[in-house]
Amino acid sequence: MKNFAIVTDSTADITPTMRAESDVHVIPLKICFADEEYFDGEITAEDFYEKLRVAQQLPTSSQPSPEDFLTLYHSLLKKYDEVISIHLSSALSGTVNAAWVAAESLKGKVHVIDSRTISVGIALMVEEASRCIRQGLDSAQIVERVHNARNNIETMFTLNTLEYLQKGGRIGKVAGMVGSLLNIKPIIRVNEEGVYTTAGKARSQDKALDEIVHSCQQLAGDRKIKTVAVAHGAALEAAHKLKDALESAFNVPATIFTHVSAVIGVHTGPGTVGAAVEYES
Repeated sequence: MKNFAIVTDSTADITPTMRAESDVHVIPLKICFADEEYFDGEITAEDFYEKLRVAQQLPTSSQPSPEDFLTLYHSLLKKYDEVISIHLSSALSGTVNAAWVAAESLKGKVHVIDSRTISVGIALMVEEASRCIRQGLDSAQIVERVHNARNNIETMFTLNTLEYLQKGGRIGKVAGMVGSLLNIKPIIRVNEEGVYTTAGKARSQDKALDEIVHSCQQLAGDRKIKTVAVAHGAALEAAHKLKDALESAFNVPATIFTHVSAVIGVHTGPGTVGAAVEYES
């Protein structure tokens, strides 16, 4: 039986428990405030949002280089036979492209997967990869199962304002929404291509949370909910409301409840709350 390592990036919002129990290796993106640069994860969520609140200009983010990935892969392949590497949607970042470039020279030992999603949507795919490894599947079977999970995961979130997505250039297909001007809370879905699209809008955060639950129910069709995951950016109370509502609607406990990484906060701002649900195929 081959020994596999799992790699993901810091936008996956892997909890410390998942990281330890599944031996997940996280490569960080970077956040830059003017002349201060941080690896994602070395600045706490509380410190990040405080710095964001007083910053005179919005921070920026940057992805790992192919060399960063190659260094990590070489290190892991000294201990593991192969690597399953799952990353942020290629429509939102060049991170997965850097991973592909690094993997090309490693003779099929690194299997890179474009999650076509973000945050806890990626985390659910990492959970699936971990289950596959425990079941003793080979690399082709693991990749197939993770791709299948990807096709059955929906990731949705709501924001206080579109300002951060607009200024960060991650607006996707929601550019026409002027929610920040109308005090409307947008509901954003990551579509099958891994792009942000408008899923709805609401007059308050509570109604936006209700809309996320309703949308997840509508998207289910005849499928049952397998797993629920919830994440937030400086919106703990709202995140608990969303978690409780999803658990009540689908009678499935949330397996992941966490805060979004600072690098996601760069593009979404405070008040972000969302969920990923995985349907049975």
